[in-house]
Amino acid sequence: MLTPPRLWDVFCHVIDNHGDLGVCARLARQLAERGEQVRLWIDRAEDLAWLAPDLAAQALPGVTWRPWAQASEPEVLDTLPPAEVWIEAFGCELPEAFMAHHAREPRWPAHWINLEYLSAEAAVTRLHGLPSPVQHGPAKGQCKHFFYPGFVPQTGGLLRERDLPDPWSSEARAQWQSAQGLGLAARRGVASLFCYEPPGLAAGLEALGEAGFDLLVAPGRTAQALAGVATPSGVAVHPMPWVSQAAYDARLWGSDLNFVRGEDSLVRALWAGQPFLWHLYPQSDHAHHAKLDAFLDWLEAPPCLREAHQLWNGCASGVWPALTPPRLALWRACVQAARARLQDQDDLVTQLQRWVGRV
Repeated sequence: MLTPPRLWDVFCHVIDNHGDLGVCARLARQLAERGEQVRLWIDRAEDLAWLAPDLAAQALPGVTWRPWAQASEPEVLDTLPPAEVWIEAFGCELPEAFMAHHAREPRWPAHWINLEYLSAEAAVTRLHGLPSPVQHGPAKGQCKHFFYPGFVPQTGGLLRERDLPDPWSSEARAQWQSAQGLGLAARRGVASLFCYEPPGLAAGLEALGEAGFDLLVAPGRTAQALAGVATPSGVAVHPMPWVSQAAYDARLWGSDLNFVRGEDSLVRALWAGQPFLWHLYPQSDHAHHAKLDAFLDWLEAPPCLREAHQLWNGCASGVWPALTPPRLALWRACVQAARARLQDQDDLVTQLQRWVGRV
């Protein structure tokens, strides 16, 4: 007997440059693909137009989106069926009016989940699944639960579609690069650049120049950061527009080296199986240094890959490792070994469904 689909309210308050919206869009899509109904509440819906056009057009079966402001409008909430699951993405606080509305009914969900930030740090396995009682406000007396994405079986796992493509062969990458007008015979490869303002940007560009890379540069903070440093003559720079998640995924699969940032693009870089460098969101107390070290420990990164990450993130000083083909092959093998370990674990949506009793 089939279980009727649940209705999930997913709340996304866009804080930093699309990564949180990217995670929530993928989460909504994957829940719907597995038979769930999703209502996505977002405060910057205009970004959906390029990031997830089908979702923006309300054309994705099983998913609807609503402006964040409507979650504070009782006349709107009165017309909507109550959800069985609430998800606060990245610990965003639900609008007080939304909770007050449900307190009057009362129509509390069966499950209230605080979907936390991704980390490889040891504390994640200790905190995953713990209750978080609400101590004040309209929801006083209710209980949320922490749900931590992660890289090991003791966590909530990572977002991963069921039909995840395999890493592309060198021939497939060359075909994709050729279709983009890239990958000239005189060059060793193509790198995609998506970052904040990495301390190691200038030195990294020098290494790319010595290796003769075409560089695909994301807009926004990435392009602004690149404009602030001298670009070596050996690097061919290609400014890129904002693209859909599907097109960005193809860029990661098709590039020979990926520079990624935040959470969504990090996970996609792992699935792409190509060498990558992760730029963490910098924190004033340097907490991101420990977060990076924990990730590199899990990744089982060889010393040269660890060194490049630390230079890129300003955690150390030194000479940038040369981006030679043998070195990139070593990094690729490391990433693909980590990818294989992850594929032996349950993905995040499978675990969420299990948590709420669907599987």
